[in-house]
Amino acid sequence: MFRYTKATAFREALVWVVTLLTLLPFYFLVTTAFKTDSEVFTTNPVAPPAAPSFDNFATVLAATDQRSLAAGLLNSVIITGGSIIGLILFGSLAAYVIARRTQWWSNLSYYLFLIAIILPTQLGIVPLYVGARLAGLTGSPWGMIVIYVGSLMPLAVFLYAGFFRGLPRDYEEAATIDGARPGQLFFRVVLPLMAPATGTVAILAGLIVWNDFFTSLIFLSGSGSPTLPVAMYTYVGSLVSQWNQIFAIVIISMIPILAFYLFAQKRFIQGFAGGLKS
Repeated sequence: MFRYTKATAFREALVWVVTLLTLLPFYFLVTTAFKTDSEVFTTNPVAPPAAPSFDNFATVLAATDQRSLAAGLLNSVIITGGSIIGLILFGSLAAYVIARRTQWWSNLSYYLFLIAIILPTQLGIVPLYVGARLAGLTGSPWGMIVIYVGSLMPLAVFLYAGFFRGLPRDYEEAATIDGARPGQLFFRVVLPLMAPATGTVAILAGLIVWNDFFTSLIFLSGSGSPTLPVAMYTYVGSLVSQWNQIFAIVIISMIPILAFYLFAQKRFIQGFAGGLKS
């Protein structure tokens, strides 16, 4: 029988203290973003805004050219969404073949994908840029989708392969007996069973692509199609000490990916736990 002891009370108090300390920077972020310029420098940072205002958000969203957060947000949504779709489609197909084949090249391919996860992407940035430029993939959001799908394919294959290896073949054999073709077998039977893995791939890849600054800075430089991190960098570089506007930019960048994570967090936890177990 559970007993509420002093040790339990101490642990709960400790958890609350750690939680409040963790949320403190976020509190500063939100309160400062809603303060006016005069309040930022005249009031205590802990004090909430006297009259919360959305002027900072309107100001940063009204920027144009390379500082346009609206254009950066749209490009980031296109690139992130396209990359997720590509990784789910091609990553699941590649992992399914690797997991279901018993030939020697199957295990070799799997371990090569594992090695690719360990190696930093920056090691191959120069030949990747040269190849992308020759192929006409630089300066375009669609080219960025191809680059991200190729770069994150090892991660997607690793996550999917672990689930496919733990999936019984009974469903596939039953579908084959019923006359399902290979395409129908995969997309109508196997892939729906991989919903936890798909959620994990979508969230991890979405977080990586959405927050990536270096790759988009290199491959979209001077194209007029900046992603949100690049637009944020350009805008913040023009500000000296207007922290209320800088924090407003940070909040705008956080909202889409945070909403996506909250929507799919159950699948993420299931998929990540299943991947570790497998």
